[in-house]
Amino acid sequence: MAAAALALFVVMMLIAGALRTLIQRRRTGDSGNRRTLSPRGSLGWSALTATDIGYLMVGVGGPLAHWLGLSPMSVLQHLPVYVLGVALAVMGILTAFGAQMALGASWRIGVDQNERTALVTGGPFGWVRNPIFTAVLVALLGLALMVPNLVALIGWFLAFTGIEAQVRRIEEPHLKRVHGEPYARYAARVGRFLPGLGRLRTGRHDTTKVRHTDREADGGQHA
Repeated sequence: MAAAALALFVVMMLIAGALRTLIQRRRTGDSGNRRTLSPRGSLGWSALTATDIGYLMVGVGGPLAHWLGLSPMSVLQHLPVYVLGVALAVMGILTAFGAQMALGASWRIGVDQNERTALVTGGPFGWVRNPIFTAVLVALLGLALMVPNLVALIGWFLAFTGIEAQVRRIEEPHLKRVHGEPYARYAARVGRFLPGLGRLRTGRHDTTKVRHTDREADGGQHA
């Protein structure tokens, strides 16, 4: 299962990373990559770095640790768990790519505080606000269950923590500032990672604030 987990991780990186970037560049002339705009040591940089390390711990570190003799957690060392892991990994990879494509020209990696793209609220974004991240976390969970050792499981929690920080502290404030009341209404209606969970409360004061700041800067939607 370690070899299969590593292979699926490589497939995920090729599909959701390289292929999606190539499609974006061919369609728009822009790769959509804004990662380098986060200064080293900043919150955005730290969140992206933690997420990347988590990805590598799950997809590469877990299999390597297995081959080096690290035992899987006994409670998870069962065939049904491995099968579930494969199913979640495949489903997560395909769903992540589908959600990326649903963003169209608005797809970005990272945040450019001076950029504005269309606010996408349909398709999978009508179910949750961050379907790409949800699908990626599902895929990583599947990979971790295929090689259920401490390296892979800790990596999953690190990736989740990095994604949480990126979404809550970087992307959501940016989208509120850029899109104002439309985003506030959307975020109050649609959950963050799961349907109905993580909806943002918006009062009159918040609505007035986002309407005011909407005039101050441009921006877009990311994943």
